[in-house]
Amino acid sequence: MTALTASALRLAASAVAVPEYDRTGLTAGIAHFGVGGFHRAHQALVIDELLRTGRARDWAIMGVGVRPEDSRMRAILRAQDGLYTLVEKHADGTRTARVIGSVLGMLTVHDDGAGAVLDLLTAPTTRIVSLTVTEGGYNINQATGEFLLTSPYVAADLEDGAEPRTVFGLIVEALRRRRDAGAPAFTVMSCDNLQDNGRIARRAILTFAEAKDPELARWIDAQVRFPNSMVDRITPATTAEDVADTARLTGLSDEWPVVCEPFFQWVLEDTFSTGRPPYERTRVQVVDDVEPYELMKLRLLNASHQALCYFGHLLGYRLVHDATRDPLIADLLRRYMAEEATPTLRPVPGIDLAAYRDELIRRFSNPEVRDTIARLCAESSDRIPKWLVPVIRERLDAGGDVRRAAAVVASWARYATGVDEQGEPIEVVDNRREQVMAAARDDSDPLAFVRDPDLFGDLATRPGFTEPYLHALRVLRSDGARALLTQLAGDAS
Repeated sequence: MTALTASALRLAASAVAVPEYDRTGLTAGIAHFGVGGFHRAHQALVIDELLRTGRARDWAIMGVGVRPEDSRMRAILRAQDGLYTLVEKHADGTRTARVIGSVLGMLTVHDDGAGAVLDLLTAPTTRIVSLTVTEGGYNINQATGEFLLTSPYVAADLEDGAEPRTVFGLIVEALRRRRDAGAPAFTVMSCDNLQDNGRIARRAILTFAEAKDPELARWIDAQVRFPNSMVDRITPATTAEDVADTARLTGLSDEWPVVCEPFFQWVLEDTFSTGRPPYERTRVQVVDDVEPYELMKLRLLNASHQALCYFGHLLGYRLVHDATRDPLIADLLRRYMAEEATPTLRPVPGIDLAAYRDELIRRFSNPEVRDTIARLCAESSDRIPKWLVPVIRERLDAGGDVRRAAAVVASWARYATGVDEQGEPIEVVDNRREQVMAAARDDSDPLAFVRDPDLFGDLATRPGFTEPYLHALRVLRSDGARALLTQLAGDAS
């Protein structure tokens, strides 16, 4: 089969939307760290939509990678002239495919060197540096929010004369060069699943800069904008089956297509250093205050993903839609969202929260997306403290009930023992794997798992949490996940 390249677009199936605009004259106005499926399913899509209307020709995207594994994406994008296929999977089994042309290519520190990346970041045409580096990529203490200067890669970047290798080192060095050249600062735009992601990115960059050059830190503080944003689109990892299906659908061979659900929401704070694309001409909601939307997404969608994944795995499910269709799991999600998470939210302009909750259940139940339980269970130490713990803390402060949120934490503790209810091993994927598994297996202290202040703050000292948590853990250990979910379904609100 013919490989996906610019010259092969004319051979694509007639139902596939391909870039018909002239890509040869595009300018990279955006440098993006973290070119994965999530970025390619939202930001790159939006720029492509603008390009198809004749807009944003100076806002094309050049990807940047700082990890050795980014070399594969770089190679694929180069071989495919920056093109890739985006496939939306509808619940009725239909597929909608389009080839995205907004990405010009990708540089990596390992393949091209820090110098090439810095040339991109200091180019006067680069006006936005955007990030999808995952929740754990910001190098912060989960409980305090402090940027960790002692992390090995960060500490290496802080050495005098060091060639930067991290996101923070590269951004700060690029800003230093722009300041010294009298060039304007770029915007740093985080698109990761973090509450106040712009503020977190700002704290990380300023803390690094302060340690490197306090005067530069003051300049960055005054000149660089860090807009908050919220992106909502379920984008599972691409499988070999997806690659084969995409080839059959389009008639072209794409080595790394992106698959996603049809739903799309991107809410973006309107604060930029040196201009931005006309996002309001697309599906992006450009607003003055993102917080109500991001709290809604993090505490309803993302926390519900954690609510279903550990219980789902323990019950033997491996795909998200199968777990969601279990009536007991669906009941847990609905009642957690309505009774515990929603009371912690502010009003969300233009959003009917009851309808949004119902839509989440439908989205999770989409059998075509085939999102995996394993994806949702991974890196829980980066997720639970940001998505679920704030709900628990605010509910406790208000004197509210947290039995379902506490049960979710208990289900994580049971999952983290590394053995399922059939005695089969669980592959725990977590950057704190050894610590969380040791705590989960500690039979001498029932609260061992929740005593880590970096993950749970002071929750281990608060009876409003520890009582339902300990009850849930006892039931999970003695009678199993279905017994606990049955109890929770029968509890009066």
